[in-house]
Parts: sequence; structure tokens; C-alpha cells
Amino acid sequence: MTKVISLSEDAYKALKRLKRRGESFSDVVIKVTRNVEPGSLLELAGGWAGDDIDEVFKTVFHEREISTAREFRV
Repeated sequence: MTKVISLSEDAYKALKRLKRRGESFSDVVIKVTRNVEPGSLLELAGGWAGDDIDEVFKTVFHEREISTAREFRV
């Protein structure tokens, strides 16, 4: 079964750099994620060391607005 996903330009370029002749992008994703185990978000709790949290929240909320607007486009 095939699924369609969208990637940012940077993500596409990163995968393309890893892709070898004869490999599909699916092969690259499987190769890169083969040994990655999902972890708990709680492992990241308290790990913020930056002083730009207000800017981070502003960006997150902006991206959510864009994403929501995209959902309702026909």
C-alpha cells in the first residue's frame, strides 16, 4: 500500500542526500528509522535550555493556524 506524504524542502533535500542509486525514498526512510525506538515525551520534560520560549510559542501557534486553515481549504 502506498501513502502520500508532504515534506518540507529541507526534509526532501536531506532524504535525497541519503538516497543511493537504485534506492527509493521509502528505502531511505526505512534505513534511517530502522533502529529508532519510540520514546516517551516525558523523557524530554524539563529539557528546555533556551531563553526564547515566547518566540517558540509564537511560532507554534502560527504553524497551528496555518495547518488548520489548510484543513478547510477545498
